[in-house]
Amino acid sequence: MANRRLHHRIAAVAAVGALTIAGCSAEVITDDPVIVDDGCTSVIVATSSEKVNLMEELGEVFKESPEHEALAQCATVVPVNVASGKAAKYLSESTKEWALGGEVAPSVWSPASTVWTDRVASIAGEQVVAGAKSFTKTPIVFGMPESMAKALGYPGTDISIAQIHDLVADPGGWGAVGKSIWGSFKIAKTNPNTSTTGLSTLLMQAYAAAGKTDDLTTGDVAGAEEFSRVFESGAIHYGDTTGKVLQNLADGQTGGGGSSYVSAIALEETSLYNYNLGNPDSHTVQPGEVLTPPAEKLVAIYPSEGSMWSDNPAVVLNAAWVEPEQKTAADAFVAFLHTQAAQSLLPEYGFRPLDSGVDASKTLNDSVGIDVSQPKTTLPQPAPEVVSAVIEQWTQIRKPSAILQLIDISGSMDEGIGGGQTRLDGAIAGSTTTLGDVRPTDEIGVWAFTTGISDEIDGNLVDGIAVVRPFSELAGDKEALRSDIEDLAYARRAGTPLYDALNTAYDYMKGHAESGRINAIVVLSDGEDTDSRTQLDSLIQKINADQKEGGNDKPVRIFAIAYSDSADVDALSNLARASGGQVFDATDPTQIAETFQSVMNNF
Repeated sequence: MANRRLHHRIAAVAAVGALTIAGCSAEVITDDPVIVDDGCTSVIVATSSEKVNLMEELGEVFKESPEHEALAQCATVVPVNVASGKAAKYLSESTKEWALGGEVAPSVWSPASTVWTDRVASIAGEQVVAGAKSFTKTPIVFGMPESMAKALGYPGTDISIAQIHDLVADPGGWGAVGKSIWGSFKIAKTNPNTSTTGLSTLLMQAYAAAGKTDDLTTGDVAGAEEFSRVFESGAIHYGDTTGKVLQNLADGQTGGGGSSYVSAIALEETSLYNYNLGNPDSHTVQPGEVLTPPAEKLVAIYPSEGSMWSDNPAVVLNAAWVEPEQKTAADAFVAFLHTQAAQSLLPEYGFRPLDSGVDASKTLNDSVGIDVSQPKTTLPQPAPEVVSAVIEQWTQIRKPSAILQLIDISGSMDEGIGGGQTRLDGAIAGSTTTLGDVRPTDEIGVWAFTTGISDEIDGNLVDGIAVVRPFSELAGDKEALRSDIEDLAYARRAGTPLYDALNTAYDYMKGHAESGRINAIVVLSDGEDTDSRTQLDSLIQKINADQKEGGNDKPVRIFAIAYSDSADVDALSNLARASGGQVFDATDPTQIAETFQSVMNNF
């Protein structure tokens, strides 16, 4: 069967993954992978992004193992990158059909933490993930540029979550430790609905606020609300993975490095390891690729209150799509992961082995900002109801957003994407589908751009833009906003003044930005600029200058969706990177709703 015989290089074109486009990390939803029959039973492993490289190597070594030799038929390991939270959602909703398609339906699931397998067990039933067992681990740390960490006493002084909380809360920020030139203390965090790191960091905050190292309760979570609210106020924005933030930091185009972009990043130790090797987004390293380490390494801060661990289980799924021969091969691969042959590979990929006979310090040491004697205190995973309470609390306390959606309605948006829909239909559906993520206290506006239209913005008539929804607090206006966006289906279509529209939107948001919000422009475009007076270089220079000139308490970040193969990915990537934002590549327009969801996970 097609879904049993796949070439292992499918991993390079995973169904949902983080790849690098034009030097900028991008969320990619690819076309269906090319299927090659290699004559072996496939062991498709749905794994978190930071383990794709590792799983490929483990799959190769597995081929030579006694566990593989005992199989009646050869087996090929096929790692497919799926965020842990997304995979948990898919499995919780159905074990009859895999949401990303039968050809990449996994027989093995390896999320970053048993938090996710426990969550699936509590929703879909324990039998779905029965026997989930860790094969490696990595602690949750705060990665800081070494010079900043030294300002807090690193490495001789323990640094606490409470200390980071106080620096975020202090209006003087870094001035509290004599470094006022660095400005406010900014934290990069991921969305706990999809990210293990984001979820674990919230739990660590609750532990710290409660003064506990075990037995965290829902009452403790409720008591930690104000502590965590302050912590969230320091977030630059959220996202699915830390790789995108790390890529921006490595690019060095977000204000000259240092605190102008971010002061500390909540991440797994393995991601910090990859960053220091020169692979900030932990992408699949291709043969012949040369990695360039950053100018300044990140060092791991192990909070004195303790750390959660990502314990990386691997479990054979009890799902309808897993056929008997797949289960047999998958069982053999999961057993292999616990052998010394597999365990000895783990430090090379930034993971800690469970086998005490493997010396991780030969690879994981000060040269890559790591101390394997840390953390001193391990915080246990709390009960599923506590995890749910933390996620529910976060939806109320997360940093509020101010978002201006800028939607291309040029003539090319009339091109079909199948099912009787045009690109514009898809964009409208994607935008309206994510309205549930916008809180009443968030500010949102929607503009459309093409030639031959004009509208009044801040008292001035502006060509090329139509105000679909004026920028303001959403309040109870969600259904009216949906209706306004749907009206775009009847808009006129003409040219593409992309740079002019972005220039206007950026100036507008800069004038309306607030220091207590995530201020962002979400721009969707399916083609190259055709009609602007604004030059791309001038726009990038202006954004770069703003980042460098001290306006960083309320930066405006650009999140760009390159919609279709015709989009100007290079231009959108450069604009997003200059602002400290991200570019998302929707090369498959039929997946635009999921791309919009990935974008909205940042807010």
